[in-house]
Amino acid sequence: MIILASKSASRRAMLDAAGVAYESVPASLDERAVEAGMADAAPSGIAQGLAVAKAQAVASLDSDQIILGSDSLVVVDGKRFDKPADRDAAAEHLRFFSGKEMHLHSGAALVRDDEVLWQGGDLAKLHVRQLSDKFIDSYLSTEWPAVAGCVGVFRIEAMGVQLFERIEGDQFTVLGMPLLPVLGALRALGELPS
Repeated sequence: MIILASKSASRRAMLDAAGVAYESVPASLDERAVEAGMADAAPSGIAQGLAVAKAQAVASLDSDQIILGSDSLVVVDGKRFDKPADRDAAAEHLRFFSGKEMHLHSGAALVRDDEVLWQGGDLAKLHVRQLSDKFIDSYLSTEWPAVAGCVGVFRIEAMGVQLFERIEGDQFTVLGMPLLPVLGALRALGELPS
């Protein structure tokens, strides 16, 4: 059994569907402080760095277990976006995303004690359709506050799919974790049958 350093419903659902035995222990971590220490890193490096930091935060509480950390971040027109602070910020994000290509970087790491056993990531490109103010208001009336904890202000498995006209990339990456590389790493470590 591994420990998932997250309370994310989508990450838990992915592991459940894949048949991975795990316990969920959310990481207590100041993500903005960790990001500040990686200010010059590429977005993919920041996503992986946050995944490592989350796993290490939980590993400090429970040694001997493999800890899975994961994180995602969104970049649009070269600007990195964090989770919206409130509904008004979510609407601003969506207006900015309208008609543009969103790059969703998803990172994951496996840690035991202080050792990073594996880390990796993936990129999905999501083409946001033109969004009217009327749609944005209606969308947030339905999806807020559920999307408050979502960096791209969407849940692809819910109404968020309506934001996009085209998606390039792995569905698991879009859901928030590069699951196939994670499963491969778990097999390589002997945690899953090969």
